[in-house]
This record gives sequence, structure tokens and C-alpha cells, in this order.
Amino acid sequence: MQRLRLINLLGLLLSAAALSSCSLRLPDLPAHTYRKEVSTAKVTSVNASSSDKKEQKDPDVLVWLIADELHTGMVFEYDWLLESGFIPPDGFGHPKYVTLSWGNRTAYVEKGLHSPGKFMRAMFTRSPSVMELIPANWNVVEVCPHQRIWRKLVSRERGRDVAAFLNDCSTMGPDGKPIVCGTSSWGGGVLLESRHVYFLPRVCNVWTVHVIEALGGEMNAWLAITANGLIRQAVKPPNDFEQIWWGGGLAPDQERFR
Repeated sequence: MQRLRLINLLGLLLSAAALSSCSLRLPDLPAHTYRKEVSTAKVTSVNASSSDKKEQKDPDVLVWLIADELHTGMVFEYDWLLESGFIPPDGFGHPKYVTLSWGNRTAYVEKGLHSPGKFMRAMFTRSPSVMELIPANWNVVEVCPHQRIWRKLVSRERGRDVAAFLNDCSTMGPDGKPIVCGTSSWGGGVLLESRHVYFLPRVCNVWTVHVIEALGGEMNAWLAITANGLIRQAVKPPNDFEQIWWGGGLAPDQERFR
């Protein structure tokens, strides 16, 4: 038994050495298309009708970054993702918001890695991954009260790059839609089969790095492997995420909202 454990440990160490030479970032991602347009045309005054005003959409949208001690994710307005080209799975519904994150399939399906063997396999072998998609119709803080939460205003046009990245993460079925491989760890959502593999150091927070970059941010993936490492970058220029919730109920100044 002792010899078998030693052999298994040696195998895991060899796997870890091999994985360290693999790319930290997710491979073959779609190129960003966003270009900031500067108009040189003269602005003319137009009396828009009330119906025209209703059809006009704000040029910017709010996005949210959420985190616990280890894991990070993002929250988006669902309509914004759809208008930007996001492809949802069949029968998902039409919520106001969606929470998204990515990680090891076993950890999501079983709500954690509950044995040393599962933890070692997840970290030190090329394991299957999923992208979690959770619907929400409440205020973001009400949906995720135990998470730390940050927000940022971004250009509506950034949605094309975000949607392209999210679509590229999923394995698509014959119908051209994401393959659902399970139910979400909470919130009545779904797990979407991902085409990428999970291993250390390519962990869940690297996925969030890519999302922030699609939103126009600048991130160092090697310094964002931990949730706190990612957050330290997210709150600094040019990323500028603003913390609005400290998790567990109260902000440091004892106000529920800042």
C-alpha cells in the first residue's frame, strides 16, 4: 500500500511538472474586436419623439465581479449578452441577470473536491471543465449576499467581445448551442460543457482574467491565480472595479451599501 501511494504521488508530481509547461491562458481565443470610435461630425440638435427615446439604449452597462476566498465569477445583464451575440442553451429562460464562472467539472457537479484524490486529480491532471450559468432576477447583492462584490461601468460595445469569449468556452452540440452537462451548484442554473481543460495553474480565476480583458481591462494572469491576487489588479487603473459589498452582510463602515 505504501509503495502504491508513493508511485501515485510520483505520477502526480510528474504530471504537475508537465502541466507547468502548458499555457496558463485558455488557448485559441477569439480576437477582441472593440474599437473606440471618435466622431468628427458636428452635433445637431434633434427633437426626438418619446418612442425614439425609449428605443435608445444607454451607451454603458454595469458589470459585476464577485468573489469568495478562492473563487471568482462575473454577473451580467442577460439582455446585453443576448444582443451582443451570446448563445444560451435551449430552454434557459429569460432572467434579468446571469452569474457565470468556470472551473473543474467534478468540483461543480459534486459541490467541492471532497477527497484528497479528487483534489490532486483536479489540480495536477488535465481534467474536464464546465462553465456555470445561473439566472437571477433580484438585485445582484441580494442574489450573492455572502460574496464580495465589485462593479464597473463599461461600454455597451464591449459585449461583442465578452459574448464571443463565452461562446468560445462552450462545447457546442449539433444544434449549434452549448451542451448542458448538469445543474448549477446553486441558483437553479446549468453547467455547460467547456472545451478547455482545467489544471494548476490554469484555475477558475484565469477564466475571470480573460473576461476582464474582454471588458477592456489589463491583467497579469500569473498574478491572478488566487482570488485576492485577481482582485488586487481589478481595483487598480485601468480596471477600476469599485467594491460595493464586503460579504457576510456589512461594509467596514457598518452600512449595508456604500
